[in-house]
Amino acid sequence: MFSNIYNPQASLDRINNQIAELERMKAQLPQAVQPNQPITQNFQLAPNNSTPIRYANSIDDVQKDIVIGDTPYFSRDLSVLWIKNTKGDIRSYSLTEIIQKDEKDLMIESLQAQLNELKGMISNESSYANVDEPSESKESSDVSTDRKSKKK
Repeated sequence: MFSNIYNPQASLDRINNQIAELERMKAQLPQAVQPNQPITQNFQLAPNNSTPIRYANSIDDVQKDIVIGDTPYFSRDLSVLWIKNTKGDIRSYSLTEIIQKDEKDLMIESLQAQLNELKGMISNESSYANVDEPSESKESSDVSTDRKSKKK
């Protein structure tokens, strides 16, 4: 009556066929991925720059921007620095470049200062040269020219 009795052999054959298929798939995988080798992955973390430097054309650009923390803004020519905080307050600074000078630069500056001092002395002497020349004497009307002394 029942010809479809549970046959464990059929189930075993089916499982063995699946295992054989998996083995064939495993053999076809590239040799680079081998399960017995540990996988090493290195991460190089970039620094977390929570306050990036920003550029602005004017203080109006700084006022429009919303910031999370104290944020520096530089003008395009790097002559002005604005620092804006979370409250919206802005501090402004004027920047000048500090140029490092070596011994030659310092010597040149010293010599230029001496040269300018000598030029100033020469120009002063040329203006004093006209003073030594005789000029017409003009008498003041407030001063008495009577030089008679009284004898007792």
